[in-house]
Amino acid sequence: MAVDLELTPKTKRAPGEPCCEPVVYPDVDRERALRMAEVAKAIGDPIRLQVVDVLRKHAGKVCVYELEPLFDVSQSTLSHHLKKLRDAGIVDSERRGLWAYYYVLPDALDELAAWLG
Repeated sequence: MAVDLELTPKTKRAPGEPCCEPVVYPDVDRERALRMAEVAKAIGDPIRLQVVDVLRKHAGKVCVYELEPLFDVSQSTLSHHLKKLRDAGIVDSERRGLWAYYYVLPDALDELAAWLG
């Protein structure tokens, strides 16, 4: 049994000329993408995600020593994770004497959540 195939010759394009049009264009501009990526990267660590979850559910501000028993890491490691979350603008802290009390910033995850939704 013979099958006839008709081959279409390849068309040549100039160097640097795109082969096709993009299917879609991003709705997120570069600056917004960088902001959202920083937030996503900060909560991309399982401990940080759990810390944010605990702080979100808590009615007030939580001392780092109240968080420590919840995680199998040292206090200094937990403080490092909290610093990463602070740097990303997800949590903030308030000093009371020697202790720092942490809380989630109310609108910190809204932009990422809206985009994901």
